[in-house]
Amino acid sequence: MRVLAAMSGGVDSAVAAARAVDAGHDVVGVHLALSRAGGTLRTGSRGCCTIEDAMDARRVADRLGIPFYVWDFSERFRDDVIDDFLSEYRAGRTPNPCMRCNERIKFAALLDRALELGFDAVCTGHYAILRDGPRGLELHRSSEEAKDQSYVLGVLTAEQLAHTYFPLGDTPSKALVRAEAEARGFSVASKPDSYDICFIPDGDTRGYLAERMGAAPGDIVDRTGSVVGSHEGAHAFTVGQRRGLRLGVPAPDGKPRFVLEVRPVSNEVVVGPKEALATAEIAGARYTWAGAAPETPDEPFACDVQIRAHADPVPAIAVVRGGELVVTPDAPLDGVAPGQTAVIYDGTRVVGQCTIDRTVSAVPVDA
Repeated sequence: MRVLAAMSGGVDSAVAAARAVDAGHDVVGVHLALSRAGGTLRTGSRGCCTIEDAMDARRVADRLGIPFYVWDFSERFRDDVIDDFLSEYRAGRTPNPCMRCNERIKFAALLDRALELGFDAVCTGHYAILRDGPRGLELHRSSEEAKDQSYVLGVLTAEQLAHTYFPLGDTPSKALVRAEAEARGFSVASKPDSYDICFIPDGDTRGYLAERMGAAPGDIVDRTGSVVGSHEGAHAFTVGQRRGLRLGVPAPDGKPRFVLEVRPVSNEVVVGPKEALATAEIAGARYTWAGAAPETPDEPFACDVQIRAHADPVPAIAVVRGGELVVTPDAPLDGVAPGQTAVIYDGTRVVGQCTIDRTVSAVPVDA
């Protein structure tokens, strides 16, 4: 195949590109410049797609003897990821920018350009497995459970899966990937993994939002609507949050209260007892299938649901009803926020996903 290897400057994408070369493919490396500040620097394991990362990727490509390019996707990244991130918070939701980046940048904008240029597939260092199934190509969890990234790939469609290549999926441990990088002489062999939101390298999400969205004072209310405090901006709160509420009225039982809901229209933050975070149902109209859709999605089918990248999957029943993918877990989920992504599985296979639009509490208001 003609393979475009997306090289982030990390160890995983470096080894993935090397394995694509070893497999005999015609490989070209590309690094995506996503920041509009060309001199953006990396701080340890915070941040990614920085100038240092581009240089690290180039050194690996030179060692592999493959062509290497840097493509400026900063404008697209700003429009499709950063602006989306801000608008979701303004709407009272909790977005997942990594999902949006995979959906709109790495496997949409990048893949579209790769196909236009005659490449057969985009190769990345994600830990996930592609398998031929009875109804077409399937996306499965990685052999390396601790590093499995199938959750953040749940947004990929059948057409996108047909042009992706994950050489690391069957690798049983990250340690083996680092050892392989060391043996190949890659300078990134011991480079720390990136974490946090790449465009907020200092990890201060609240400060980032406050700077760009400004103050918008409002009320903090309990589940009955009684005012128990005030805030300077609802965007600073997320479902499940306990710290930083500064409530002026204690709970009747004296127990801590948690953020249950953010209401952007009324600019209210709703708080209540921890038990009220239990979620009996989630639903989203923005859903996709990873490969073939269930044969009868409008009839309830058994699955597992996962609502965070490193959360444990929970047995559930899913159905497409009223234009939404509705998922009912066997046991209530804890602290689910609109804007999060629910990925559904059949065993190790990713079936599909939805961005959560609404939740139903397992605890009535008057409980």
